[in-house]
Amino acid sequence: MMQMIRRGWLILRQPSVHFSLGFLVVGGFIAGIIFWGGFNTAMEFTNTEEFCTSCHEMRDNVYQELQTTIHYSNRSGVRAICSDCHVPHNWTNKMARKMAASKEVWGKIFGTINTQEKFEHKRRELAEHEWARLKANDSLECRNCHNFDSMDFTRQSERAAERHSTALASGEKTCIDCHKGIAHRLPDMTGVELY
Repeated sequence: MMQMIRRGWLILRQPSVHFSLGFLVVGGFIAGIIFWGGFNTAMEFTNTEEFCTSCHEMRDNVYQELQTTIHYSNRSGVRAICSDCHVPHNWTNKMARKMAASKEVWGKIFGTINTQEKFEHKRRELAEHEWARLKANDSLECRNCHNFDSMDFTRQSERAAERHSTALASGEKTCIDCHKGIAHRLPDMTGVELY
């Protein structure tokens, strides 16, 4: 056993052409930590409200709408920011969402929604994409803050308590089925089933 350890240590100390294998391993490990730290910092920066509202398309349209909702200002002082609703919290889903959202950069470059008129023209399409995404992930972002098991049905309206205790509890519906437009103005809802 000791001989194997010595042989391993000798391999790590032997020089490569210019550097020892040990130096390369330790250097690679440190470089990996630095890269991961930088990457994670950049990902977290793109989840800030300042980043999300840095382009006028978001600041002048949907951010203005958010400021009038309970998710922005309420009696408890808890505020949801853009990424709370539009970016999953766990790493794997977050990276998938970031990759999917990268196409929004093309929209910025080509001016897809750079005016109020263009934004209103695409509002329904944009909303439907978000509704479908939230439906597919069982309203994961909503559930990061709203826990079904913590709901007090006695403090809800009769209609809400009935819907939550049946359709939501059974998995027949998810949050977005009933709560479209919870943070933004709804588009023309012609043909959309409302619950």
